[in-house]
Amino acid sequence: RRGGTIGLVSEQCLYNLAERRAEMEVIPAAQDYGLGVIPWSPLHGGLLGGVLKKQAEGGRRASGRAADSLNDPAVRTQIQAYEDLLDKHGLEPGEAALAWLLTRPGVTGPIVGPRTAGQLESALRAVELELSEEVLAGLDEIFPGPGPSPEAFAW
Repeated sequence: RRGGTIGLVSEQCLYNLAERRAEMEVIPAAQDYGLGVIPWSPLHGGLLGGVLKKQAEGGRRASGRAADSLNDPAVRTQIQAYEDLLDKHGLEPGEAALAWLLTRPGVTGPIVGPRTAGQLESALRAVELELSEEVLAGLDEIFPGPGPSPEAFAW
């Protein structure tokens, strides 16, 4: 204030359907201090972008952290359930993951890193996408998050 600057206006954190630990402290603190939340890795390194469907169709294979994560049977089962839910509702996984983030309190906009024009177009479609209560409930069932603090830290 003394220097005439605005100060902090946003928090940039890892936050997506599969990684929800920011709900425990970061997001509540940001909201309390009036900061916007700008999540990075909204597709969790590609895991939430339809990776299993793309692999089955002979498309681009998962690499890096996403490929390593898919070696875990529990993660693979969770991602398959996610893709099946969205397929049932006619939704594209990447668009739904971004649209879900936009429903979260305090989130002002996820950081997207499209490699192609198609990925950019998909991200823009997510802004207009409204997820039904049934889809939101299904996503919370598949990716329940850590739970409320401080209990989530203890168990």
